[in-house]
Amino acid sequence: MAQNIGYSKKVMDHFFNPRNVGEIKNPDGYGKVGNPVCGDIMEMYISVKDDHITDIKFKTFGCGSAIATSSMVTEMAKDLHVDEALKITRNDVASELDGLPPQKMHCSNLAAGALHEAIKDYQQKKKNK
Repeated sequence: MAQNIGYSKKVMDHFFNPRNVGEIKNPDGYGKVGNPVCGDIMEMYISVKDDHITDIKFKTFGCGSAIATSSMVTEMAKDLHVDEALKITRNDVASELDGLPPQKMHCSNLAAGALHEAIKDYQQKKKNK
């Protein structure tokens, strides 16, 4: 059934076995984004040491694509320098998942956006210290 609507095996794997689900208490950075049209909400938490993401967790309320893209973003960003993680785009996320159906591409945009918001939050906190 899933293949009929264009979900790759990687999307299905990240949906059924999402990585890094949860919350980091007192995160170094926190980001939250949502899409009022589809109702998806994504929260991203990061721990950072020496400007490298050492831990990353997410909580997502949304469809299978939203969960899969959130999971993939955490895998992609972990251990990266924050400047490198900021370069992750929706197309990077979709590509790592071996593609998404066109009507689900907005999910990869949300996932990348939640990561970017968490990094911006971290950078702002660092600046204010």
